[in-house]
Amino acid sequence: MPPKHPQIVELRQYMLHPHKRDALIDLFDREFVETQEAEGMSVMGQFRDEDDPDRFVWLRGFADMPSRARGLQGFYGGPVWAAHRDAANATMIDSDDVLLLRPAWHGAGLVHDPARREGRAGGMVDITVFTLNDAASPALLDLCRECMAPVLQRDGALAQGWYVTESSLNNFPRLPVREGEHVLVVVAVFKELIERNVSSALSQWLKTPPHSMKLVPTARSAIHA
Repeated sequence: MPPKHPQIVELRQYMLHPHKRDALIDLFDREFVETQEAEGMSVMGQFRDEDDPDRFVWLRGFADMPSRARGLQGFYGGPVWAAHRDAANATMIDSDDVLLLRPAWHGAGLVHDPARREGRAGGMVDITVFTLNDAASPALLDLCRECMAPVLQRDGALAQGWYVTESSLNNFPRLPVREGEHVLVVVAVFKELIERNVSSALSQWLKTPPHSMKLVPTARSAIHA
């Protein structure tokens, strides 16, 4: 069974050929959700980037690193991917922008419920990637947990997840991941997004300005408002 509280999460950002995003989403939502979950993986959420019409973003979760290797081997070595990979790959320019993550502290991960994907997906999801100078320190995580998470909740976040880099070696090298960097990733679900600036509170830890994405859940995303 796919985990509802994944301890390993991939944040996957795909750059697509112009006007191909809807074709990929139709294929993905129809063919690649339950078939991945049958291999023990969680398809947590799929999204359109509101500011980039040729970007598709999604989250995939695993119970742990060994189950990641097993699940990916089962799916990408199986008949469904073999039948549809050419159509999927034809939509993509680049699919290697992948961050391997883990919850930033116990209980920090975003819980997802697969039953929710049968309803009408709505709202907006904000995913912000903070590139850090070093691995996330206890002081940084204390600030996030004690100060920033309550602020997001007051700003209307219906759910939120906090993640940091998972430092394990990529155990499925057929799918590359970004290596040699430290990140903090915040996923927040809203009915509607408002402008907010939290980077100033984190400035002493940041290597580069944060990258924030305003995302619209697809019809079969389990993460939505």
